[in-house]
Amino acid sequence: MKFSLFMYCTVGRRHELEAGMAGRKPELYQRMLDEIAEYARFADDAGYFGFGHPEHHLQIEGFEISNDPRLMGMWLGQHTKRLRVITCGFVSTTHNPLRVAEDIATMDNMLGGRFGVGLVRGYQARWVENFKVRDDLNAVGPWNKDSPADTANREYFTEFVDVVVKALTHDTFQHRGKYWNFPPRDFVNPHPHGVYTEFGQGVAANMAVSEVGIAPRPLQSPHPPLYGGFAASMRTALFWARYGGRPIVLTDNIDFFSSLCAGYTREAEKHGRVVKNGHQAAWGGVFICAPTDAQAKEWLEDMMWFWQRWAIPFGQGVPELLVGSPDTIARRLDEVSKRVPIDECVLLIPQGLHDRGRILQSLELMATKVMPKFAD
Repeated sequence: MKFSLFMYCTVGRRHELEAGMAGRKPELYQRMLDEIAEYARFADDAGYFGFGHPEHHLQIEGFEISNDPRLMGMWLGQHTKRLRVITCGFVSTTHNPLRVAEDIATMDNMLGGRFGVGLVRGYQARWVENFKVRDDLNAVGPWNKDSPADTANREYFTEFVDVVVKALTHDTFQHRGKYWNFPPRDFVNPHPHGVYTEFGQGVAANMAVSEVGIAPRPLQSPHPPLYGGFAASMRTALFWARYGGRPIVLTDNIDFFSSLCAGYTREAEKHGRVVKNGHQAAWGGVFICAPTDAQAKEWLEDMMWFWQRWAIPFGQGVPELLVGSPDTIARRLDEVSKRVPIDECVLLIPQGLHDRGRILQSLELMATKVMPKFAD
């Protein structure tokens, strides 16, 4: 079993968030960057597999100040040598898919082939409405589930992922869709250029552009591993089975998780993909490891405050709580993995809410007393 960390990029402790406008305080952001760098270096040395983060903007309150996914991904990469950086992920409704494919390939090369990437639909309306690439798209959540807005977002997301995968896996390609056309229909380059025709492809002698391609190509083949950020439905799992993407499922409902993995396997087979058991999805939850269960429970209080104030209003239920002593966490991992094989376990850490020493102690206990029991 591999163990990856995930953080929200919370800029401050609970009392600092409660003081208001924490995201506007450079001193807190500087401290956050320094702490993240130390956590990444520790995780790199301690044998963790990956370190993930989301994309969110306009976060003046500081609960999830994870702006440009490229920059935070490269910050993690700058402070690690082996760890997989998992940007999870690019919010489709706010990006040009061709540009995203180019970013993914570039980051994969800059990180030496240790990049994993998620593509997600977008659920935080305040910033999505300000950043979205089309007026007819909206953020989605429980408030508009199965509505025309939800249907349109899902339809757009399917086309977005299709374009990204095409661009990552073909030297040049053409895409004709409802939302995007690459290259633009009937596009003729306005000036002659011999390099296009002599050394490339997709451009005719009369400068008509029939195909486009990104450069560089990804270092990993055919592309970096794809993730589906925090999946909570069978429909999402079946979607990613078509592309070989790995949904991240943070749930304590193991019956649901088992059904999701089985459904993923069946859907993958329909598309000619054979999936090794345990590789259908990543599983995990909120993670706090302390010397005793009582201490871990006490440490959980600020994270539960965060979840109640921040996540639940977005429609996110309380996830699996991997909280306790090393023995308690090991027993839970053993129990779940015996029911559903798990290749990758994602540990959502209370970064920002807990001080540096507490986070590092939690990571060290996990690395020294739990992870060796689940080594391949």
